[in-house]
Amino acid sequence: MRIKYTISIVFFVALVIIEKENNIISRVSDKLTLKQTPQTPLQPSGSSHMLPKHNGSFTVLSKMDSAFTLMKRRLENYSEHLDVTTSGRKHILLLATTRTGSSFVGEFFNQQGDNMFYLFEPLWHVEKMLTLDTGGTNATASAKAYRDVLQQLFLCDFSLLESFIDPLPVDHITTGLFRRESSSSLCEESVCSPFIKGVFERYHCKTRRCGPLNLTMASESCLQKEHRAIKSVRVRQLETLRPLAEDPRLDVKFIHLVRDPRAVLASRMVAFAAKYKNWKDWALGGSVPIDDDEVRKLKGNCDNIRMSAEIGLKQPSWLQGRYMLVRYEDIARFPMRKATEMYRFTGIPFTRNVKSWILKNTQASKEASGVYSTQKKSSEQVEKWRFSLPFKIAQVVQNVCGPTLKLFGYKFVTSEEMLTNKSVSLLEDKVFSSSIE
Repeated sequence: MRIKYTISIVFFVALVIIEKENNIISRVSDKLTLKQTPQTPLQPSGSSHMLPKHNGSFTVLSKMDSAFTLMKRRLENYSEHLDVTTSGRKHILLLATTRTGSSFVGEFFNQQGDNMFYLFEPLWHVEKMLTLDTGGTNATASAKAYRDVLQQLFLCDFSLLESFIDPLPVDHITTGLFRRESSSSLCEESVCSPFIKGVFERYHCKTRRCGPLNLTMASESCLQKEHRAIKSVRVRQLETLRPLAEDPRLDVKFIHLVRDPRAVLASRMVAFAAKYKNWKDWALGGSVPIDDDEVRKLKGNCDNIRMSAEIGLKQPSWLQGRYMLVRYEDIARFPMRKATEMYRFTGIPFTRNVKSWILKNTQASKEASGVYSTQKKSSEQVEKWRFSLPFKIAQVVQNVCGPTLKLFGYKFVTSEEMLTNKSVSLLEDKVFSSSIE
């Protein structure tokens, strides 16, 4: 009698344990369902089935084994959905400022092929939304927004970016994603929705006739790619991106592209002529007011670039093996060599597609080149600014950006003759520690 009583108690306790396990699994399942986004539904494999009801023919042990096995499988599926880093998957962030050749260098990854999901300046929408009436942005707010959007995009989640697109996408469909055509991933057949007559899309694909961009389809395509890369000229400080480097779901490699500040200013004075009217006036005559807002802005930009590079080159623990500094001038002179180094750094195979694109686009004719073109005879771009930027303006840049010039190995000019003398190189041969693995 006592034995039967004991068996009954054990069986009752076992049933209670099983029921608790069922409840735990149900709660986990509910939470996972709440976590999913409209763009990235949970993987269906095994995740939609609750623990099956058993009829008593199974032993207590087998029931508990089944419960734990199912829970483990669900958590593995969820981890896969959240993009927990698996061997081989890389997330590349190309950091730069405007007019540094970042569009050109970004193509090194855009042209990788079917295994790369590349996005061109997605933070444009964030900056536009957060721009103040004064024309600037709140540094703290924008830095956090940039970081969070980048983090979600690396996880193939477009929902946060959607909230910054104006007008807001309808059912995750937009006609205005900035420079969609600059991302081959967003113009592939799998992301190409049917063309809608009468619907205007400003940044439409050039490779095929696509309708408005469906961000759900973009997310699904992203999840299928082995690697992901994003180009941005809007992040001011590398330190603000530390959470990306420490996110266990990501394996981020930061490539920091820099260029001679004098060359950058010369290029901006051409590309954004209306914004640089003061500089042009100063170049024609009169002294440059050192306390002018434009001069302070130039100094601020130089300081931000230098401080970010100093952090990266020191290789703190969170950046070990994740940071590479590359000068545009080195890429322009030796594009294939530098591209090879960048791919070695990222740990991604350097494909024939990229090599072919580099060969074709670094030997472009003058007719093919343009202010926003990625087709240029790259070796000629290195020195071009020296014949358009007045010596007086070059001196101003040297005065406010001196530490930045020195860090990156750009030589100072001391006269008009030196500035325009092609036989005098303004570029030091310099090797930057980049932890190439």
